[in-house]
Amino acid sequence: MRPGQLCVLVPASTTLLFLLVLSGPSQTSACNKALCASDVSKCLIQELCQCRPSDGNCSCCKECMLCLGTLWEECCDCVGMCNPKNYSDTPATSKSTVEELHRPIPSLFRALTEGDAPINMMVVSFPVAEELSHHENLVSFLETLDNQHQNISLPASSIHGSYDTQDNMCTVVYFDDCVSIRQCKLYCESMGGSKYRWFHNACCQCIGPECLDYGSKAVKCMNCLF
Repeated sequence: MRPGQLCVLVPASTTLLFLLVLSGPSQTSACNKALCASDVSKCLIQELCQCRPSDGNCSCCKECMLCLGTLWEECCDCVGMCNPKNYSDTPATSKSTVEELHRPIPSLFRALTEGDAPINMMVVSFPVAEELSHHENLVSFLETLDNQHQNISLPASSIHGSYDTQDNMCTVVYFDDCVSIRQCKLYCESMGGSKYRWFHNACCQCIGPECLDYGSKAVKCMNCLF
């Protein structure tokens, strides 16, 4: 070994366990390897997720949960801590987490999304009316209920009432690669975004100031589509 180089010795049992967890037949269809591989590897190397709750041993459950952090819900099945998820029934791309960012910088977001798209990103613009189409469906449904049951109250005006959506465009940014929800939030904050949508397949969408809702529900991250 050359001077100054750091050598990390990984126990053979840990390496074998990691390979079994990510490639075993019972986990392949459930574990989201694109999202979880890096963090699962880290936690297994530190031997924080070695116990098996299914065998009645949950001595490491808390440490494992803390190690996986915000990825616990999506990755606990990769380390055998929870029941495998059936992604064929509810694909990760159909679910997402959204949040408003407290200090958006609209001028920065517009500057970064005008012209050629930054490297490793894709800029998409679409009419605000398209973004709000599901709101119209919801209001229509509630109005139908209101006609049937007079005790249901509706807002005096819809979200369209004070905003002309005909010519306004909603601009969002997709990152090409899969990222964690924490990274997604940080990236969108650094771009001056108003909100973000993190799909549960680890695709990240930053939402611009002109968008009235939470952008697009379509996954368009080039290297993170499934």
